[in-house]
Amino acid sequence: MKIHRIVGLAAAVLSLASPSFAQDAGKSASARAAAVARAMDNAMTPGEAQKRLEPMLGKFDVRVLIWVDPSRPPLESTASAVSVWVLGNRFVQTMLVGGPSGDAFNAIGYIGYDNAAKAYQAAWMDDGSTALTLYSGGFDAGGKSATMKASIVDASTGKRSPLELRMSLGADGSHVTQLWGMGLRTKMFKMMELQYTRAKP
Repeated sequence: MKIHRIVGLAAAVLSLASPSFAQDAGKSASARAAAVARAMDNAMTPGEAQKRLEPMLGKFDVRVLIWVDPSRPPLESTASAVSVWVLGNRFVQTMLVGGPSGDAFNAIGYIGYDNAAKAYQAAWMDDGSTALTLYSGGFDAGGKSATMKASIVDASTGKRSPLELRMSLGADGSHVTQLWGMGLRTKMFKMMELQYTRAKP
């Protein structure tokens, strides 16, 4: 039996022992336990929302654009990325290697759908920071673009600063992710863009 289901059943047992259960005579203990088990199963089972991420799987050549100052042209470099399902098709893991001017740049990203929260979530970490950035948001009705929001602590001020991860998916699996943030400015601007083109066999 899955550990999550065990935890869910334990929670049901505890709820049966609470005073509120005494007031809920219309529901049997077994019915309540079954309802909790169903909810836990639904929360941990991948489905259509996870399948929407399948175009992101594979090997990609990546064009990296970085804006230090939005009024000036971006710094440009290349990278390569490999994206695979992990943890039973629950999350897409992306491993990226590259960087400007030949400097090694390594990053790991995860994206998935939280069935319980009904939101897409992404995590990003790289060797340019000690922070783990967590984003949450969703796709548009067409399922081809998404906006996820996060916040980080600005190293120069010690205060939290907003971030947005904007993503668009192409028909062939190519996709673009943009990082929008404040930088040293008073309004958000595009700080980075990663253009993923499916690598040729």
